[in-house]
Amino acid sequence: MFNKDRWKEIIEVLTSNWFRTILTAFGVFWGILILIILLAAGKGLENGIKQDFNGVATNTMFMWTQNTTMAYQGLPEGRRFNFKLEDVELLRQNVPELKIISPRNAQRGPSGVDNVVYGTETGSYRIFGDYPEIILQNPMYVAKGRFINYNDIKEKRKVVVIGDGIRKDLYKEDEEVLGTYLKISGVNFMVVGTYKEKTSNGSNQDSERQIYAPFTSFSQAFNRADNVGWMALTAKDGKSISNLTDKIINTVKKSRKVHPDDERAIGFFDLFRQYNRVETLFSAMRWIAIIVGTLVLISGVIGISNIMLIVVKERTKEIGIRRALGEAPWSIKKQILMESIFLTIISGMTGIITGSLFIYGINALLDSVGPVDMFLNPNVSVGVVAMALIILVVSGLFAGFIPAQSAIKVRPIDALRTE
Repeated sequence: MFNKDRWKEIIEVLTSNWFRTILTAFGVFWGILILIILLAAGKGLENGIKQDFNGVATNTMFMWTQNTTMAYQGLPEGRRFNFKLEDVELLRQNVPELKIISPRNAQRGPSGVDNVVYGTETGSYRIFGDYPEIILQNPMYVAKGRFINYNDIKEKRKVVVIGDGIRKDLYKEDEEVLGTYLKISGVNFMVVGTYKEKTSNGSNQDSERQIYAPFTSFSQAFNRADNVGWMALTAKDGKSISNLTDKIINTVKKSRKVHPDDERAIGFFDLFRQYNRVETLFSAMRWIAIIVGTLVLISGVIGISNIMLIVVKERTKEIGIRRALGEAPWSIKKQILMESIFLTIISGMTGIITGSLFIYGINALLDSVGPVDMFLNPNVSVGVVAMALIILVVSGLFAGFIPAQSAIKVRPIDALRTE
């Protein structure tokens, strides 16, 4: 099948009319190229969007209180209420599927008023009162020193962990940060660590410009008692936080004496549901790219099939002579199929190589200009390339099948009469 004479004949047939061969091959080349570029662009967009979820516990929901809209148990409509620390333990007991429950408080100075002082430097920053587990739910890591721990919680230590952006704002370049004191709304806190965000590219004005203090010392310093501003709740592995939402909300409604039918008293944001929507969106985009690329590829394969029919027509006399000399129909059919597959694979591989070089160039450009919002590392997996190769072989077979069938139907006596 792969003897030298046969391949020499294939090359001669395909090179006898260079312009026609190139135009024919362009359809398959363009189809594969479009498929690769669309998939790579979709992957780059997906990587960029998912970058914002990097380090975030996606199986998480956030819950806060709002005004009640229904009277209940003698309490009026429009009542403002707060979660309490006892609600945290209540949730642990009633919703064992929860892995992390982080009660949180926060404050920020009045607009235009700096609430943090270090030496002669001042700034306005958001201060959080948190438990140590919050670092497992937020996209950040300790850059220097340590994060808050349960000894800090137990002893109500006035310590804080500051973002690297605050360090740049308030401290000199080589100044030691750990062990220094910040005056936050008139209360001194010692800096025990600095953090960086896993997803930050520095473009956000508030990037790495937040302060974390132990929940207990924050509550004591700023008169929050046992009130909880909101909670971050993460479900255990294998459990969906979306499926636990009703159970969680009903538990705290009962604790806070909120009417069971009051849908507005407790607000929440389901991060897991939003993440799943993103996953669904990009899955749909991948299928759209595959369908569009495949349709373009099919048009190219049809073009190859049509040209091969023309080639068979031009070679009618040659085929008749070969049949008259005793060449088997399968040998002629195999010759046409090999020509079709060879042309399809060569044009397709050229498209794959061109697409790979294009993706390499885009990544090199992104590396040189720095991070681009919502677009990161466009690429195509090896599996996609392998699938493209399989598609090329199958396409080549289909493209050559009809011309090959046409070739073996030629009667030698009719072919010899052809001018």
